[in-house]
Amino acid sequence: MEAVISIAIGVLFGSGIWLILRPRSFQVLTGLMLMSYAVNLFIFIMGRLWVNRPPLILGEGSPDPSLISDPLPQALVLTAIVIGFATTALYLVIMIGTRGLTGTDHVDGEEPDL
Repeated sequence: MEAVISIAIGVLFGSGIWLILRPRSFQVLTGLMLMSYAVNLFIFIMGRLWVNRPPLILGEGSPDPSLISDPLPQALVLTAIVIGFATTALYLVIMIGTRGLTGTDHVDGEEPDL
C-alpha cells in the first residue's frame, strides 16, 4: 500500500512541476494546485493512518500512543486546504486582471512568434 501512495504522490507532484513549466498562467495555477495536493497527501500519510481508532482518548492517565492516531497532521492538512483555496482564489483574480490589462494569458506577457 505504501508503494501505491508513494507513486500517487510522485505522479501528482511531477504533473504539477510539468504544468508549472508551461507558458500559460492557468496551467501554472493548476500545477501549483497539484503540487499542494501532493504535499497535503504526503503530510496526511506521515501521520500514521489508522482505521477505527480515535484521534484522542479522554480519560485519566496517559494513553498508549500506539492506540491512537496523531491528530496534528490532520489539522495541518485541513488548515493547508483552507489556505490553498484562498490562495487559489487570489491567483485567479490576479490572473483575470492581468489578462484584462495585457490581453494575453501568457506567463511572460508575450505570445510566441511562429
